[in-house]
Amino acid sequence: MTERRTWKRQREERWDEKRFETYGNYANALKAQLRLAQRIGAALGFADVADPLPPADGLALLADAESHRATQWESVLLVGDAATIAAARRWHETIWTIELLIREGSVDAVKWTRVHRLASEARDAFYEHARRDLGIFGAPPPPGEWPRQWQAELSD
Repeated sequence: MTERRTWKRQREERWDEKRFETYGNYANALKAQLRLAQRIGAALGFADVADPLPPADGLALLADAESHRATQWESVLLVGDAATIAAARRWHETIWTIELLIREGSVDAVKWTRVHRLASEARDAFYEHARRDLGIFGAPPPPGEWPRQWQAELSD
């Protein structure tokens, strides 16, 4: 009985480690994809982003980033719980919306700001669910703000 409990505990620890790694890899893939989309957006005139990347150079990189994200997604589907998977899906769908805006090429500051707020909220929800699934106690990190508070303070 003791051996069975030990084996079960060790198995649970391995799965916790795998979920942690999977969630972290997925979040990093999405963050990289978002960063590329933001840089391309900066080249198109969207506000609040530095390091412009011309669409001619960036769209192929963005397609590669999406392929990498899609590969990581399969691991999330395998090890994630339903709530975390739903939150991850919502997050990557908001990133796709940002990509659609840059592919359209028209600068609409209101949509740009709104979709970044939605992406930030989706990211926060993902981390909240992932932390719960991993058994991490305590409050999640504070939510992000878009545009950043310091930018608003500078314009006052």
